[in-house]
Amino acid sequence: MTTLVELAAEKESADVTDWAARLGWVVGLLLFIALVYWLMREGWKWRGTLQSDLPELPSAPSDPGPARLELSGRYHGSTTAGQWLDRIVAHGLGTRSRVELTLTDAGLDVVRPGAADFFIPADRLREARLDKGIAGKVLAEGGLLIVTWEHGEKLIDSGFRSDHAAEQAEWVETINTMINTATTEGTAR
Repeated sequence: MTTLVELAAEKESADVTDWAARLGWVVGLLLFIALVYWLMREGWKWRGTLQSDLPELPSAPSDPGPARLELSGRYHGSTTAGQWLDRIVAHGLGTRSRVELTLTDAGLDVVRPGAADFFIPADRLREARLDKGIAGKVLAEGGLLIVTWEHGEKLIDSGFRSDHAAEQAEWVETINTMINTATTEGTAR
């Protein structure tokens, strides 16, 4: 009868890892990921090309007047109004970033570090509301401040989230009051 030590000495363990096959799978997976990333980037650029008819974004006037409201938070993107998944990427409007908003009588100044700043003149503001989602970002009901504005011939929804969500309701009320006041004054003339 053979002992356990003799049995262990007789058998060699089989190779557990086939390094060539494993390396092939890793390289294949990395190439697949690179292809998907490249296709996503090309799709983003194509969307920008399709939206090239959108005019340049206005910049803030040199003296916009005193601030009515200020907000720090996040810019989550812009979409075609009423179509919360139709992201607008032309002129950097699709780039998520930090944001500093300032509302004045002249309009809404959107300052985005690391992305293109823009200005929405007061006469171009159409509506403000609280909503739950825009362009792939979904939060709790009322978690996003959505500002609808007109640029060129297009209505645009831009989504913002304040660092202090409780102040978003005041923004909705103030912007809608500005719009209603301007509309009332415009019809009274």
